[in-house]
Amino acid sequence: MTQAATARPGLSFVTTIRLGLFQGSLGFLAVVFAGLLNRIMLSELGFPGLLVGGALAFEQFVAPSRILFGQISDRHAIAGRHRTPYIWAGSACFCALAVLVVPLIFRLAEAMDSADGQAVLLGVVLLCGLFAFYGLAVSMATTPYLALVIDRTQEQERPRAVSIIWCMLTIGIVIGAIAISLSLRGLDGITDRATLETVLGPFMLRSAGLVFLLTLVATWGIEPARAGESLSSAADRDDAITLSRAWRLIRSSAQVAIFFTFLILFTLALFLQDPILESYGADVFGMPIAATASLNALWGSGTLVGLILAGLWIVPRLGKFAAARLGCRLILISLLLLLLAGFTARVAVLQGLMILFGLASGIGTNSALCLMLDLTLPEAAGTFIGVWGLAQALSRAIAKLLGGGLLDLGRALFPLQGPFPPFALVLGIEALVALAALLMLSRVNLHRFREDTSRSLTQVLAMELG
Repeated sequence: MTQAATARPGLSFVTTIRLGLFQGSLGFLAVVFAGLLNRIMLSELGFPGLLVGGALAFEQFVAPSRILFGQISDRHAIAGRHRTPYIWAGSACFCALAVLVVPLIFRLAEAMDSADGQAVLLGVVLLCGLFAFYGLAVSMATTPYLALVIDRTQEQERPRAVSIIWCMLTIGIVIGAIAISLSLRGLDGITDRATLETVLGPFMLRSAGLVFLLTLVATWGIEPARAGESLSSAADRDDAITLSRAWRLIRSSAQVAIFFTFLILFTLALFLQDPILESYGADVFGMPIAATASLNALWGSGTLVGLILAGLWIVPRLGKFAAARLGCRLILISLLLLLLAGFTARVAVLQGLMILFGLASGIGTNSALCLMLDLTLPEAAGTFIGVWGLAQALSRAIAKLLGGGLLDLGRALFPLQGPFPPFALVLGIEALVALAALLMLSRVNLHRFREDTSRSLTQVLAMELG
Protein backbone atom coordinates (compact mmCIF):
# COMPACT_ATOMS: atom_id res chain seq x y z
CA MET A 1 0.00 0.00 0.00
CA THR A 2 1.32 3.39 -0.91
CA GLN A 3 1.80 6.29 1.42
CA ALA A 4 -0.90 8.19 -0.46
CA ALA A 5 -3.39 5.40 0.05
CA THR A 6 -2.83 5.17 3.79
CA ALA A 7 -3.04 8.93 4.29
CA ARG A 8 -5.92 9.59 1.89
CA PRO A 9 -8.59 11.58 3.80
CA GLY A 10 -12.28 10.94 3.30
CA LEU A 11 -14.99 13.35 2.24
CA SER A 12 -18.03 14.14 4.35
CA PHE A 13 -21.46 14.13 2.74
CA VAL A 14 -21.66 17.93 2.78
CA THR A 15 -18.14 18.34 1.36
CA THR A 16 -18.90 15.84 -1.40
CA ILE A 17 -21.99 17.84 -2.37
CA ARG A 18 -19.94 21.03 -2.40
CA LEU A 19 -17.30 19.38 -4.56
CA GLY A 20 -20.09 18.20 -6.85
CA LEU A 21 -21.06 21.81 -7.56
CA PHE A 22 -18.26 21.82 -10.12
CA GLN A 23 -19.88 18.92 -11.96
CA GLY A 24 -23.22 20.66 -11.64
CA SER A 25 -21.84 23.80 -13.24
CA LEU A 26 -20.39 21.71 -16.10
CA GLY A 27 -23.79 20.13 -16.68
CA PHE A 28 -25.44 23.55 -16.68
CA LEU A 29 -22.95 24.91 -19.23
CA ALA A 30 -23.17 21.78 -21.37
CA VAL A 31 -26.91 22.30 -21.90
CA VAL A 32 -26.41 25.97 -22.75
CA PHE A 33 -23.22 25.61 -24.76
CA ALA A 34 -23.94 22.39 -26.64
CA GLY A 35 -27.66 21.62 -26.55
CA LEU A 36 -28.99 25.13 -27.10
CA LEU A 37 -26.36 26.13 -29.66
CA ASN A 38 -26.86 22.84 -31.54
CA ARG A 39 -30.52 23.70 -31.93
CA ILE A 40 -29.81 27.31 -32.95
CA MET A 41 -27.15 26.35 -35.51
CA LEU A 42 -29.15 23.49 -37.05
CA SER A 43 -32.72 24.79 -36.99
CA GLU A 44 -32.60 28.61 -36.77
CA LEU A 45 -29.35 29.34 -38.66
CA GLY A 46 -29.64 26.43 -41.09
CA PHE A 47 -26.06 25.12 -40.72
CA PRO A 48 -25.36 21.68 -42.27
CA GLY A 49 -25.40 18.89 -39.70
CA LEU A 50 -21.87 17.82 -40.60
CA LEU A 51 -20.56 21.34 -40.00
CA VAL A 52 -22.26 21.56 -36.60
CA GLY A 53 -21.22 18.07 -35.53
CA GLY A 54 -17.71 18.53 -36.90
CA ALA A 55 -17.18 21.85 -35.12
CA LEU A 56 -18.48 20.47 -31.84
CA ALA A 57 -16.30 17.40 -32.26
CA PHE A 58 -13.16 19.54 -32.11
CA GLU A 59 -13.90 19.99 -28.42
CA GLN A 60 -13.21 16.27 -28.02
CA PHE A 61 -10.51 15.81 -30.69
CA VAL A 62 -8.06 17.42 -28.27
CA ALA A 63 -8.83 14.67 -25.74
CA PRO A 64 -5.24 13.28 -25.70
CA SER A 65 -4.38 16.41 -23.72
CA ARG A 66 -6.21 14.82 -20.78
CA ILE A 67 -3.30 12.45 -20.27
CA LEU A 68 -0.87 15.36 -20.45
CA PHE A 69 -2.88 17.42 -17.94
CA GLY A 70 -3.13 14.41 -15.65
CA GLN A 71 0.64 14.04 -15.77
CA ILE A 72 1.24 17.75 -15.23
CA SER A 73 -1.09 17.97 -12.23
CA ASP A 74 0.56 14.89 -10.70
CA ARG A 75 4.08 16.17 -11.15
CA HIS A 76 3.86 19.95 -10.75
CA ALA A 77 2.24 21.71 -7.81
CA ILE A 78 1.27 25.40 -7.89
CA ALA A 79 1.35 27.07 -4.48
CA GLY A 80 1.62 23.62 -2.92
CA ARG A 81 -1.48 22.24 -4.68
CA HIS A 82 -1.59 19.73 -7.53
CA ARG A 83 -5.26 19.95 -8.55
CA THR A 84 -7.19 23.14 -7.77
CA PRO A 85 -4.97 25.65 -9.64
CA TYR A 86 -5.47 23.70 -12.86
CA ILE A 87 -9.21 23.39 -12.22
CA TRP A 88 -9.50 27.16 -11.76
CA ALA A 89 -7.36 28.05 -14.78
CA GLY A 90 -9.22 25.65 -17.05
CA SER A 91 -12.60 26.88 -15.85
CA ALA A 92 -11.70 30.53 -16.46
CA CYS A 93 -10.66 29.67 -20.01
CA PHE A 94 -13.70 27.60 -21.02
CA CYS A 95 -16.09 30.17 -19.52
CA ALA A 96 -14.47 32.95 -21.58
CA LEU A 97 -14.59 30.87 -24.75
CA ALA A 98 -18.27 30.01 -24.20
CA VAL A 99 -19.10 33.72 -24.30
CA LEU A 100 -17.20 34.22 -27.57
CA VAL A 101 -19.03 31.47 -29.47
CA VAL A 102 -22.35 33.35 -29.75
CA PRO A 103 -21.18 36.29 -31.89
CA LEU A 104 -19.00 33.92 -33.92
CA ILE A 105 -21.84 31.65 -35.08
CA PHE A 106 -23.95 34.63 -36.14
CA ARG A 107 -21.05 36.14 -38.12
CA LEU A 108 -20.58 32.77 -39.81
CA ALA A 109 -24.29 32.66 -40.67
CA GLU A 110 -24.00 36.11 -42.28
CA ALA A 111 -21.01 34.96 -44.32
CA MET A 112 -22.89 31.88 -45.51
CA ASP A 113 -25.86 34.02 -46.55
CA SER A 114 -23.63 36.34 -48.55
CA ALA A 115 -21.85 33.37 -50.20
CA ASP A 116 -18.50 34.92 -49.31
CA GLY A 117 -16.25 31.88 -49.64
CA GLN A 118 -13.26 33.36 -47.84
CA ALA A 119 -15.36 34.65 -44.94
CA VAL A 120 -17.09 31.27 -44.63
CA LEU A 121 -13.77 29.43 -44.60
CA LEU A 122 -12.37 31.80 -41.99
CA GLY A 123 -15.51 31.46 -39.89
CA VAL A 124 -15.41 27.66 -40.02
CA VAL A 125 -11.73 27.63 -39.03
CA LEU A 126 -12.38 30.02 -36.15
CA LEU A 127 -15.39 28.01 -34.99
CA CYS A 128 -13.47 24.73 -35.02
CA GLY A 129 -10.51 26.42 -33.32
CA LEU A 130 -12.72 27.90 -30.61
CA PHE A 131 -14.23 24.51 -29.84
CA ALA A 132 -10.76 22.93 -29.82
CA PHE A 133 -9.48 25.47 -27.27
CA TYR A 134 -12.69 25.01 -25.30
CA GLY A 135 -11.95 21.29 -25.17
CA LEU A 136 -8.39 21.93 -24.00
CA ALA A 137 -9.71 24.14 -21.20
CA VAL A 138 -12.25 21.52 -20.15
CA SER A 139 -9.50 18.87 -20.13
CA MET A 140 -7.29 21.10 -18.00
CA ALA A 141 -10.08 21.45 -15.44
CA THR A 142 -11.80 18.06 -15.39
CA THR A 143 -8.82 15.68 -15.35
CA PRO A 144 -7.31 17.16 -12.16
CA TYR A 145 -10.84 17.34 -10.74
CA LEU A 146 -11.40 13.59 -11.10
CA ALA A 147 -7.91 12.93 -9.77
CA LEU A 148 -8.83 15.10 -6.77
CA VAL A 149 -11.86 12.87 -6.14
CA ILE A 150 -9.55 9.84 -6.06
CA ASP A 151 -7.03 11.70 -3.87
CA ARG A 152 -9.73 12.44 -1.29
CA THR A 153 -11.65 9.12 -1.20
CA GLN A 154 -11.05 5.51 -0.21
CA GLU A 155 -12.15 2.76 -2.61
CA GLN A 156 -15.19 1.83 -0.52
CA GLU A 157 -16.33 5.47 -0.43
CA ARG A 158 -16.24 6.00 -4.19
CA PRO A 159 -19.65 4.56 -5.18
CA ARG A 160 -21.30 7.08 -2.83
CA ALA A 161 -19.04 9.91 -4.02
CA VAL A 162 -19.70 9.02 -7.67
CA SER A 163 -23.45 8.96 -7.07
CA ILE A 164 -23.44 12.36 -5.37
CA ILE A 165 -21.07 14.07 -7.80
CA TRP A 166 -22.81 12.78 -10.93
CA CYS A 167 -26.19 13.54 -9.41
CA MET A 168 -24.93 17.11 -9.16
CA LEU A 169 -23.93 16.95 -12.83
CA THR A 170 -27.45 15.87 -13.73
CA ILE A 171 -29.02 18.50 -11.50
CA GLY A 172 -26.93 21.07 -13.36
CA ILE A 173 -28.27 19.76 -16.66
CA VAL A 174 -31.85 20.00 -15.40
CA ILE A 175 -31.31 23.51 -14.03
CA GLY A 176 -29.67 24.56 -17.29
CA ALA A 177 -32.62 23.27 -19.31
CA ILE A 178 -35.10 25.02 -17.00
CA ALA A 179 -33.07 28.24 -17.18
CA ILE A 180 -33.20 28.12 -20.98
CA SER A 181 -36.94 27.46 -20.96
CA LEU A 182 -37.63 30.38 -18.63
CA SER A 183 -35.09 32.87 -19.96
CA LEU A 184 -35.62 32.25 -23.67
CA ARG A 185 -39.35 31.64 -23.74
CA GLY A 186 -39.74 34.95 -25.55
CA LEU A 187 -37.78 33.54 -28.50
CA ASP A 188 -40.46 30.98 -29.40
CA GLY A 189 -41.27 31.50 -33.06
CA ILE A 190 -38.57 34.17 -33.47
CA THR A 191 -36.37 33.72 -36.55
CA ASP A 192 -34.84 37.20 -36.75
CA ARG A 193 -31.11 36.71 -36.18
CA ALA A 194 -30.48 40.11 -34.66
CA THR A 195 -33.09 39.41 -32.00
CA LEU A 196 -31.68 35.95 -31.32
CA GLU A 197 -28.15 37.26 -30.91
CA THR A 198 -29.26 40.15 -28.70
CA VAL A 199 -30.88 37.71 -26.26
CA LEU A 200 -28.41 34.81 -26.49
CA GLY A 201 -25.24 36.89 -25.96
CA PRO A 202 -26.10 38.28 -22.50
CA PHE A 203 -27.64 34.95 -21.48
CA MET A 204 -24.37 33.14 -22.26
CA LEU A 205 -22.36 35.81 -20.39
CA ARG A 206 -24.48 35.40 -17.25
CA SER A 207 -24.29 31.62 -17.52
CA ALA A 208 -20.50 31.57 -17.86
CA GLY A 209 -20.05 33.94 -14.92
CA LEU A 210 -22.25 31.75 -12.71
CA VAL A 211 -20.32 28.62 -13.72
CA PHE A 212 -16.96 30.13 -12.76
CA LEU A 213 -18.31 31.36 -9.43
CA LEU A 214 -19.64 27.88 -8.62
CA THR A 215 -16.27 26.37 -9.54
CA LEU A 216 -14.56 28.51 -6.93
CA VAL A 217 -17.17 27.70 -4.30
CA ALA A 218 -16.93 23.96 -5.08
CA THR A 219 -13.17 23.57 -4.84
CA TRP A 220 -11.98 26.26 -2.41
CA GLY A 221 -10.12 24.61 0.46
CA ILE A 222 -10.88 21.02 -0.65
CA GLU A 223 -7.25 20.22 -1.47
CA PRO A 224 -4.75 20.60 1.39
CA ALA A 225 -1.54 22.44 0.59
CA ARG A 226 1.58 20.30 0.33
CA ALA A 227 4.31 22.89 0.49
CA GLY A 228 7.53 21.40 -0.77
CA GLU A 229 6.20 17.84 -1.11
CA SER A 230 4.85 15.76 -3.96
CA LEU A 231 1.69 13.67 -3.75
CA SER A 232 3.77 10.78 -2.40
CA SER A 233 7.22 9.35 -2.75
CA ALA A 234 8.46 9.26 -6.31
CA ALA A 235 8.92 5.51 -6.15
CA ASP A 236 5.24 4.95 -5.43
CA ARG A 237 3.44 7.28 -7.86
CA ASP A 238 3.31 8.21 -11.48
CA ASP A 239 4.79 11.63 -10.62
CA ALA A 240 8.04 10.05 -11.75
CA ILE A 241 6.67 8.70 -15.05
CA THR A 242 7.13 10.73 -18.20
CA LEU A 243 4.44 10.88 -20.87
CA SER A 244 6.20 8.36 -23.12
CA ARG A 245 6.43 5.89 -20.21
CA ALA A 246 2.76 6.49 -19.47
CA TRP A 247 1.83 5.37 -22.98
CA ARG A 248 3.94 2.25 -22.46
CA LEU A 249 1.98 1.53 -19.28
CA ILE A 250 -1.31 2.04 -21.12
CA ARG A 251 -0.35 -0.33 -23.95
CA SER A 252 1.00 -3.01 -21.62
CA SER A 253 -2.35 -4.58 -20.68
CA ALA A 254 -5.03 -5.97 -22.97
CA GLN A 255 -7.57 -5.18 -20.26
CA VAL A 256 -6.78 -1.46 -20.55
CA ALA A 257 -7.56 -1.65 -24.27
CA ILE A 258 -10.76 -3.63 -23.66
CA PHE A 259 -12.11 -1.21 -21.06
CA PHE A 260 -10.97 1.74 -23.19
CA THR A 261 -13.03 0.34 -26.09
CA PHE A 262 -16.02 -0.30 -23.82
CA LEU A 263 -15.97 3.31 -22.61
CA ILE A 264 -15.88 4.56 -26.21
CA LEU A 265 -18.85 2.40 -27.23
CA PHE A 266 -20.82 3.11 -24.04
CA THR A 267 -20.36 6.87 -24.31
CA LEU A 268 -21.15 6.76 -28.04
CA ALA A 269 -24.38 4.89 -27.23
CA LEU A 270 -25.35 7.70 -24.86
CA PHE A 271 -24.46 10.69 -27.02
CA LEU A 272 -24.76 9.82 -30.71
CA GLN A 273 -28.18 11.52 -30.75
CA ASP A 274 -26.88 14.48 -28.73
CA PRO A 275 -26.20 16.86 -31.65
CA ILE A 276 -29.58 16.17 -33.26
CA LEU A 277 -31.92 15.55 -30.31
CA GLU A 278 -33.38 19.05 -30.04
CA SER A 279 -33.72 19.23 -33.82
CA TYR A 280 -35.52 15.85 -33.65
CA GLY A 281 -38.04 17.50 -31.33
CA ALA A 282 -38.25 20.59 -33.55
CA ASP A 283 -38.49 18.95 -36.99
CA VAL A 284 -40.41 15.73 -36.26
CA PHE A 285 -42.51 16.75 -33.23
CA GLY A 286 -42.93 20.48 -34.00
CA MET A 287 -41.56 21.71 -30.65
CA PRO A 288 -40.40 25.36 -30.16
CA ILE A 289 -37.00 26.36 -28.67
CA ALA A 290 -38.07 26.43 -25.02
CA ALA A 291 -39.86 23.08 -25.36
CA THR A 292 -36.92 21.27 -26.97
CA ALA A 293 -34.69 22.54 -24.16
CA SER A 294 -37.08 20.81 -21.74
CA LEU A 295 -36.11 17.47 -23.29
CA ASN A 296 -32.75 17.82 -21.55
CA ALA A 297 -34.53 18.53 -18.28
CA LEU A 298 -36.60 15.36 -18.64
CA TRP A 299 -33.54 13.34 -19.58
CA GLY A 300 -31.64 14.85 -16.67
CA SER A 301 -34.44 14.09 -14.21
CA GLY A 302 -34.49 10.47 -15.30
CA THR A 303 -30.70 10.31 -15.09
CA LEU A 304 -30.77 11.73 -11.58
CA VAL A 305 -33.19 9.03 -10.45
CA GLY A 306 -31.07 6.40 -12.19
CA LEU A 307 -27.88 7.61 -10.54
CA ILE A 308 -29.50 7.55 -7.10
CA LEU A 309 -31.04 4.11 -7.61
CA ALA A 310 -27.75 2.74 -8.92
CA GLY A 311 -25.61 4.23 -6.17
CA LEU A 312 -27.87 3.38 -3.25
CA TRP A 313 -29.50 0.13 -4.31
CA ILE A 314 -28.69 -1.41 -7.72
CA VAL A 315 -24.87 -1.40 -7.62
CA PRO A 316 -24.61 -2.55 -3.95
CA ARG A 317 -27.21 -5.27 -4.59
CA LEU A 318 -26.17 -6.52 -8.05
CA GLY A 319 -22.52 -5.47 -8.19
CA LYS A 320 -20.81 -3.08 -10.61
CA PHE A 321 -20.63 -5.43 -13.59
CA ALA A 322 -24.22 -6.66 -13.37
CA ALA A 323 -25.44 -3.08 -12.93
CA ALA A 324 -23.42 -1.96 -15.95
CA ARG A 325 -24.94 -4.77 -18.04
CA LEU A 326 -28.42 -3.75 -16.87
CA GLY A 327 -27.71 -0.13 -17.79
CA CYS A 328 -26.52 -1.08 -21.29
CA ARG A 329 -29.62 -3.20 -21.90
CA LEU A 330 -31.94 -0.40 -20.77
CA ILE A 331 -30.11 2.10 -22.97
CA LEU A 332 -30.56 -0.21 -25.96
CA ILE A 333 -34.30 -0.58 -25.29
CA SER A 334 -34.71 3.18 -24.77
CA LEU A 335 -33.04 4.01 -28.09
CA LEU A 336 -35.27 1.60 -29.99
CA LEU A 337 -38.33 3.17 -28.36
CA LEU A 338 -37.10 6.68 -29.16
CA LEU A 339 -36.83 5.62 -32.78
CA LEU A 340 -40.34 4.19 -32.81
CA ALA A 341 -41.70 7.36 -31.14
CA GLY A 342 -41.02 9.25 -34.36
CA PHE A 343 -43.83 7.32 -36.07
CA THR A 344 -46.31 8.80 -33.59
CA ALA A 345 -44.95 12.37 -33.66
CA ARG A 346 -46.59 12.81 -30.26
CA VAL A 347 -44.74 15.14 -27.90
CA ALA A 348 -45.98 13.34 -24.77
CA VAL A 349 -44.52 10.04 -25.99
CA LEU A 350 -41.14 11.65 -26.69
CA GLN A 351 -41.12 13.30 -23.28
CA GLY A 352 -41.92 10.05 -21.48
CA LEU A 353 -39.22 8.17 -23.36
CA MET A 354 -36.65 10.85 -22.54
CA ILE A 355 -37.29 10.13 -18.84
CA LEU A 356 -36.82 6.39 -19.50
CA PHE A 357 -33.64 7.06 -21.49
CA GLY A 358 -32.37 9.22 -18.65
CA LEU A 359 -33.12 6.46 -16.11
CA ALA A 360 -31.14 3.98 -18.21
CA SER A 361 -28.33 6.49 -18.64
CA GLY A 362 -28.11 7.09 -14.88
CA ILE A 363 -27.90 3.40 -14.04
CA GLY A 364 -25.32 2.73 -16.76
CA THR A 365 -23.26 5.84 -15.98
CA ASN A 366 -23.01 5.20 -12.24
CA SER A 367 -21.90 1.60 -12.68
CA ALA A 368 -19.50 2.46 -15.52
CA LEU A 369 -17.93 5.26 -13.46
CA CYS A 370 -17.52 2.93 -10.46
CA LEU A 371 -15.80 0.46 -12.76
CA MET A 372 -13.64 3.28 -14.14
CA LEU A 373 -12.47 4.31 -10.68
CA ASP A 374 -11.86 0.69 -9.66
CA LEU A 375 -9.78 0.28 -12.81
CA THR A 376 -7.58 3.21 -11.77
CA LEU A 377 -4.41 2.47 -9.80
CA PRO A 378 -3.96 5.04 -6.98
CA GLU A 379 -0.23 5.04 -7.81
CA ALA A 380 -1.02 6.32 -11.30
CA ALA A 381 -4.31 8.16 -10.77
CA GLY A 382 -3.59 11.10 -13.07
CA THR A 383 -2.43 8.87 -15.92
CA PHE A 384 -5.38 6.47 -15.78
CA ILE A 385 -7.98 9.20 -15.29
CA GLY A 386 -6.46 10.85 -18.36
CA VAL A 387 -6.78 7.59 -20.33
CA TRP A 388 -10.40 6.99 -19.34
CA GLY A 389 -11.17 10.65 -20.01
CA LEU A 390 -9.54 10.24 -23.42
CA ALA A 391 -11.84 7.31 -24.23
CA GLN A 392 -14.94 9.26 -23.24
CA ALA A 393 -13.83 12.41 -25.04
CA LEU A 394 -12.99 10.59 -28.27
CA SER A 395 -16.39 8.93 -28.26
CA ARG A 396 -18.09 12.29 -27.64
CA ALA A 397 -16.18 13.67 -30.62
CA ILE A 398 -17.19 10.73 -32.80
CA ALA A 399 -20.78 11.09 -31.57
CA LYS A 400 -20.99 14.76 -32.51
CA LEU A 401 -19.33 14.28 -35.89
CA LEU A 402 -21.16 11.07 -36.74
CA GLY A 403 -24.52 12.27 -35.42
CA GLY A 404 -24.49 15.36 -37.63
CA GLY A 405 -23.00 13.46 -40.58
CA LEU A 406 -25.56 10.65 -40.39
CA LEU A 407 -28.35 13.23 -40.30
CA ASP A 408 -27.01 14.80 -43.51
CA LEU A 409 -26.63 11.34 -45.04
CA GLY A 410 -30.20 10.47 -44.12
CA ARG A 411 -31.46 13.69 -45.66
CA ALA A 412 -29.58 12.84 -48.86
CA LEU A 413 -30.90 9.26 -48.91
CA PHE A 414 -34.51 10.16 -48.08
CA PRO A 415 -35.03 13.65 -49.55
CA LEU A 416 -38.76 13.28 -50.22
CA GLN A 417 -39.87 11.14 -47.29
CA GLY A 418 -40.31 13.78 -44.60
CA PRO A 419 -38.12 14.73 -41.66
CA PHE A 420 -38.31 11.44 -39.72
CA PRO A 421 -36.18 8.91 -41.69
CA PRO A 422 -32.86 10.80 -41.27
CA PHE A 423 -33.34 10.89 -37.50
CA ALA A 424 -34.35 7.21 -37.51
CA LEU A 425 -31.03 6.40 -39.19
CA VAL A 426 -29.10 8.10 -36.38
CA LEU A 427 -31.08 6.39 -33.61
CA GLY A 428 -30.90 2.97 -35.29
CA ILE A 429 -27.12 3.07 -35.55
CA GLU A 430 -26.91 4.31 -31.96
CA ALA A 431 -28.87 1.24 -30.83
CA LEU A 432 -26.37 -1.02 -32.62
CA VAL A 433 -23.53 0.74 -30.79
CA ALA A 434 -25.27 0.10 -27.44
CA LEU A 435 -25.41 -3.59 -28.32
CA ALA A 436 -21.67 -3.58 -29.14
CA ALA A 437 -20.92 -1.93 -25.76
CA LEU A 438 -22.85 -4.66 -23.97
CA LEU A 439 -20.81 -7.33 -25.76
CA MET A 440 -17.50 -5.61 -25.00
CA LEU A 441 -18.37 -5.31 -21.30
CA SER A 442 -18.46 -9.10 -21.02
CA ARG A 443 -14.71 -9.16 -21.79
CA VAL A 444 -13.69 -6.84 -18.91
CA ASN A 445 -11.97 -8.65 -16.00
CA LEU A 446 -11.20 -6.54 -12.92
CA HIS A 447 -8.83 -9.08 -11.28
CA ARG A 448 -6.79 -9.54 -14.44
CA PHE A 449 -6.67 -5.77 -15.00
CA ARG A 450 -5.18 -5.13 -11.56
CA GLU A 451 -2.63 -7.91 -11.90
CA ASP A 452 -1.47 -6.84 -15.36
CA THR A 453 -1.32 -3.10 -14.72
CA SER A 454 0.32 -3.38 -11.28
CA ARG A 455 3.05 -5.52 -12.80
CA SER A 456 3.45 -3.08 -15.69
CA LEU A 457 3.58 -0.06 -13.38
CA THR A 458 6.42 -1.66 -11.40
CA GLN A 459 8.34 -2.32 -14.61
CA VAL A 460 7.79 1.21 -15.96
CA LEU A 461 8.89 2.82 -12.69
CA ALA A 462 11.98 0.62 -12.61
CA MET A 463 12.89 1.72 -16.15
CA GLU A 464 12.16 5.35 -15.31
CA LEU A 465 14.17 5.44 -12.09
CA GLY A 466 16.88 2.97 -13.01
